[in-house]
Order: sequence, then C-alpha cells, then structure tokens
Amino acid sequence: MDLFEDKTTEKTKIPPPLSDRIRPRTLDEFVGQTHLIGEGRLLKSLLRGRDIPSLILWGPPGSGKTTLAHILARATEAHFAAFSAVLSGVKEIREVVREAQAERDFKKRKTILFVDEIHRFNKAQQDAFLPHVEDGTLTLIGATTENPSFYVNAPLLSRCKVLVLEQLSEEDLKAIMTRALKDPERGLGGLNIQMEEEVLNFIAGASHGDARCALNATEASVMITPPDEKRVRRVTIAACQEAMQKKSLLYDKTGEEHYNVISAFIKSMRGSDPDAALYWLARMLEAGEDPLFIARRMIIFASEDIGNADPQAIQVAVAVKDAFEFVGLPEGWIPLAQGVTYLATAPKSNASYAAYLGAQEDVKKKGALPVPLHLRNAPTGLMEKLGYGKGYLYPHQDAEGIVDQNCLPDALKESVYYRPKEIGSEKVIKERLERIREKKSKS
Repeated sequence: MDLFEDKTTEKTKIPPPLSDRIRPRTLDEFVGQTHLIGEGRLLKSLLRGRDIPSLILWGPPGSGKTTLAHILARATEAHFAAFSAVLSGVKEIREVVREAQAERDFKKRKTILFVDEIHRFNKAQQDAFLPHVEDGTLTLIGATTENPSFYVNAPLLSRCKVLVLEQLSEEDLKAIMTRALKDPERGLGGLNIQMEEEVLNFIAGASHGDARCALNATEASVMITPPDEKRVRRVTIAACQEAMQKKSLLYDKTGEEHYNVISAFIKSMRGSDPDAALYWLARMLEAGEDPLFIARRMIIFASEDIGNADPQAIQVAVAVKDAFEFVGLPEGWIPLAQGVTYLATAPKSNASYAAYLGAQEDVKKKGALPVPLHLRNAPTGLMEKLGYGKGYLYPHQDAEGIVDQNCLPDALKESVYYRPKEIGSEKVIKERLERIREKKSKS
C-alpha cells in the first residue's frame, strides 16, 4: 500500500479530475520532452536497462514531472511512494524508509520515492534522505519548479541526476487535449463533444505550456456547455473564457495582428513612450505571445535604437531575458515590464546601426577590397619581403594611444561611417572621436 494513496472510495463516487484520469501510463503515451524520452535519449535508455538512478526533475508547472515519475516506477515494477514537501516532514520520511526497507527485504523490490516540490524541504529534511539514497533503500525522484542549484543541498544534489523539462508547446497541449476529448475510458470521449481548432488554440495559448491547466480548462469548458437537441456539446471560445476567466484578444501570432502589435511596441519604445510600450507588452502577454520573442526584440531594440547613447541598455535587455528564463510565468512579466520602461526612457541613438549599414553598402558596391599591406601579419620571411606589416604603427607606443594610420582599404580611406550623436553617453564618445580625428589630421 502506497503512502498517501488516493483515498477516493467507491462509496463517494467522486471521479478524479481529467488531468489525473488521462495521465499517461507509458512513455509512448507521453507528449513532449522529446529531448529526454525520444529514441536514443536518456530516459528511454534508462528504462531499457530498468535501472533508474535518483533524479531531480526541474521544469515549469504542468510539464510532466509527476507523470514521468509514475511512468518510471511502473516501467521498473518498483514500489512507488509519493508525498508533497508542502504537507510532509521528517516523520513521514521515516515512515517511507521503514516501508522501503520492508519492500527490499521481503519483496525484493526497490522503492521509488517521489517528492513533489522538493525545493520546499529545508536542509534537515533533505539530509534525512541522504543515507537511504546512498545505500539504495530509496530511489529518489524530486520535482521542482525552482533551480535545484539554489534549493537542493549539495550532498543530495550530488547523488541525483538533474533532468530539465521544457515548457510544453501549444502543439503539445493541443495533442494532449485532443486525446482527452476522444478517450472514452479515461477522458471525455463518451460525451459527444465538438471543439473546433480555434477553441483548442485559445486554450493552448492561454495555458502557457501547462498541461494541467489546459486539461482543467477543457474539462470545465465541456461541463458548462449544455448538449444541444442532438446531444452534442459544442464548446465555444465564450465557454472557455468563462471557464478560464480569460478574454480572447485579437492577436494572431502568425498573422498580421502579430506584426501590427510588435511594431506598435517597438515604435512606442523608440518614441520614448513607456505607457504605450507597457500597454502593447500587456496586449502580447495576455494574448499568449512567447515572452522570449518579446525579450529578443528588446535586445535588438537596445542596440539598434539606443546603442551607445546608453551602453547599459543592452545589458539591461539581456538581463531581462535571463531573468525571465529563470523566473518563468506567471511572475516573468515583472522583469519584462522593468526592462520596457528602462528602454523606453533611455536616450536614443541609431548611430551604430546606421554606421554598419553604411559600411555594408560599400562592401556591396566595391566588393572585397585588398587589406592594406601595413595591416597584414607577416608570419613568413617571404611575406615580410613582400612588405606585409611594413609601416604599421603600434598605438600603445603613443602616450594617448593615437597614431595617424589608415585602417581602411585605400579606395575608402576618406569614408566616415560612425557619426555619434550629442545625446547621453554618445556625446562623450563623439567628443573623444573628434579629438582622435583632430590629432590624426595634425599628424
């Protein structure tokens, strides 16, 4: 008998939620995480050998951590015990250990202990696992939404292999929902449901990669949709909105509105309007846009439209991307909003962007012009005799590090591409560049 097993009895006749009923029983039923369960991948290989090491499954909510633990236990015919770190402590750990020892000694089978939200255990509770994981009494599978490097203590972490689960794609979620709608035994297949593609798209987009959320929304939407005269439940987006308490926003992530909204977002930041930029950010996030797509556009914007007017802008943009990847949803909008307000109010300059376009144009017009001899290295005697490197002036031999030396091909030696603006940090760059050019001209 498993610890904390399902207490639902025949007497209550309360069925478990759809997300639990439709839970995959084998890897073949599992959707997503192909980097772990695909042919030749780690979990597939481990199951063939039927020897599962202790694991930490790190991934966002609804990505399949609990399901994988159940599949691994079933496939290896191990005794399975599970509890949540929110509700359990050292006392419960001792009970599991005694049970595992009995399974090992009398039934000659291993025990897989699944600990949900293992990051919520304190150091003492985590230490209680150590000797039993070490001696093989327990095979630990911990699930966490937090970085285990920070939340699982080093001794325990060193005895576990960390597997990173990815957020499920919308296509993954649609496949999971479709199977649940068709399965007559464990799903909703006996209810004669009609759910159009646009409805599945809405639920998938609003679920942010969380299969549990998508299945709960599917079940609730079906339950609040009465059958028509033909006994068909025709689930609409309106029913999904009611079930999820979300509105469907006009935003096609592959169509015109996608480009309209991202254009408005960029132009609002370029126009130094943080209020408008925040509005368009919210429009995209609430409609289910990939937040990392937005972060990538912010990084591009920081270089293209701010540039050296505020060199810190690109650092902020990259930090926003890293912060979102670390935090995830739902709180990930917070660093995104901070980054948007910083970029929108930063001084603007596209001088670096325009400078590259000027250089690119000359490359296209004049082709591969030869490198001046004084800029070439001379690793061989022949090259030295041919004048490679002759006349090169080493800037560090000058007190200011400035020498009058042309570094462009002769045909372009008068070209000027970078023209800093008198704004923000670029004003300082402009003044320095003017001093450099003035000293070179005097030389």
